[in-house]
Amino acid sequence: MMKGLSCALALVAMLASPTRAQDSHQAVTPLFASDDTLEVTITGPIRKIARNAEKSTEAYAARLEASGETFAITLAARGKTRRLKESCQFPPLRIAFSDKPGEQSLFHRNGRIKLVTHCRDNDRSEQTVLREYAAYRLYNRLTPESLRVRLAQITYIDDGKAVAERLGFFIEDVDDAARRLGRKEVDVVEVPLSALDQQDAARYALFQYMIGNTDWAMAVGPPGERCCHNSRLVGDDGNAREALTPIPYDFDNAGLVNASYAVPNAQLRTRSVRQRVYRGLCRFNALVPAEAERLRNLRRDLEQEIAAIPYASERTRESMMDYLETFYRDLAELDRKVLADCR
Repeated sequence: MMKGLSCALALVAMLASPTRAQDSHQAVTPLFASDDTLEVTITGPIRKIARNAEKSTEAYAARLEASGETFAITLAARGKTRRLKESCQFPPLRIAFSDKPGEQSLFHRNGRIKLVTHCRDNDRSEQTVLREYAAYRLYNRLTPESLRVRLAQITYIDDGKAVAERLGFFIEDVDDAARRLGRKEVDVVEVPLSALDQQDAARYALFQYMIGNTDWAMAVGPPGERCCHNSRLVGDDGNAREALTPIPYDFDNAGLVNASYAVPNAQLRTRSVRQRVYRGLCRFNALVPAEAERLRNLRRDLEQEIAAIPYASERTRESMMDYLETFYRDLAELDRKVLADCR
């Protein structure tokens, strides 16, 4: 544990005023224009969706209330691992608005949106949600070519009764992120590595190493699925096949998050999800030192981001700070500790 960490965290949290990397094109959608925690009520067959999540992603009629607005929506379980009963009691959700929210609505442009939820109805699971939220926020610090997130305090109501009141967070849609960046999502099965923007790929890989995530691929998706695994590509237009930027998501298998259901990557023969393995591409190695230096310069910003995560317990913040500290120790031996394991 870092010396005097508890006092330092309190001081940093008071001083920190997190700002994200500036976008150069269109404004973010209203939902992601603020970092304030949103109060949300979702009413529908919550227990049925949770009970059937492992076998069904059927969408059900429901209602969402937030910011003085009420919307008819459909609600469905989503994801893979978190839908399994052996992993979670409550699945991540996909919300689709029955009618397009108007221009003055908080949800303008959000026709469909992902919601990350608690895995189990307990405080430990809620802290896991906050650690994954923090991973997104850290990448926001590094680049605007990342997905925005909005924390929410959610009350789930089924048959007139509150069945859970837990934190969750909304994730910006890739199409909205691409629009914000003045780019387009590129929908392909796979692309050659030469199609990737090399600097963006180097940054992506080093960030994944920083948070201890090995559950991703930049240029190909799982068998039978579109590119890419826990990533999407954006380019100058939808048919672009060069200078493509990979944008990551789904960090629940990362060491920083350390979810109770996360398992080590069997192919890498790691003993714990906390064990880092660099999975960047050797062809981009020459670009990684510049990204490493940039991360050194951003260290205080990243620590401030962690310190300012709302509702995170002291133990959660300390754990994330300690994990970040070990990453910076690895950077001191970049060639031996990181780049030597490139693919």
